Amino acid sequence: MSLACMKDEGEVIVLTRLPLDQDWLRAHAPRYRFVPWTAVDEAQRVQARAVLTNGSTGLTGAEMAALPALELVASFGAGYENIERDAARMRGVRVCHAPDTNSQVVADHALAMMLAWSRGIAMLDRGLKAGQWDALRAPRPGVRGKTLGIVGLGNIGQRLAALAEAVGMRVAYLRRSGALQPNRTPYGDVRSLAAASDVLALTCPGGPATRHLVDAEVLRALGPDGLLVNVARGSVVDTEALVQALRRGELGGAALDVLEAEPLVPEAFREMDQVILTPHMAGRSPETRVAQHEALLRNLDGWFRHAAPAHPVDLAG
Repeated sequence: MSLACMKDEGEVIVLTRLPLDQDWLRAHAPRYRFVPWTAVDEAQRVQARAVLTNGSTGLTGAEMAALPALELVASFGAGYENIERDAARMRGVRVCHAPDTNSQVVADHALAMMLAWSRGIAMLDRGLKAGQWDALRAPRPGVRGKTLGIVGLGNIGQRLAALAEAVGMRVAYLRRSGALQPNRTPYGDVRSLAAASDVLALTCPGGPATRHLVDAEVLRALGPDGLLVNVARGSVVDTEALVQALRRGELGGAALDVLEAEPLVPEAFREMDQVILTPHMAGRSPETRVAQHEALLRNLDGWFRHAAPAHPVDLAG
């Protein structure tokens, strides 16, 4: 019997570390039994052949070792930085993800935060509801003609660049490798990119390679009129350096969808009008939820029916 045929037999238990749409799963994925991580019993733990997680939550080597039948670890999004890939490779466990399922809505969110900060939307809303009027009507800057520097010109970064160009911004980007981008200015390091930018947007992966990529030096280079937008991972920014730069007036402001110790919000941010926060939901919309469920099913069927997940992660790198 072929491997593909063997994998097509029987119900597959998938342990889930994230909430899922059970109605969608019952309609489209009846051969998989999705069991919440916190509710798994011993029999299910021993039989579980897949785990669903995401880049922030991840899966450790010790957690993999406690699942003797584990074959596949699936990330519900594009990120997989906290899945221990070395442990998976040593166990012969495949890792897959769901690239480009929420890229557009994350880019939309980044642009919305940029515009909201520039135009003072949150502050104006609070002031107007508090009974102010004339004091709120001072001119606010727009974004046309400003330079957006992008760290991470992947699926999200490319979409954000297109949106920025559509509203009249110039686009610069961090170039580590790859072809030059037409009509966009490359920079070889983050500090130089920040110094040339009015807005610095982070759309790069998380993980050790990008931890505290944005530090005090980068923030000073961005300057007292500059805006930092982070829709990547909280770990990319040195939070203490960011707080100090804002307090000293070395940075104009920050628009953050992600935090380094989320869901904990640094106390300093609560009192700063120049900081806009959202709760790590830039990638969430009804449309992206469907796309992520569909990508999950493609990965599960790809592996358990054909021994090849639809969107594999290269474990050799």
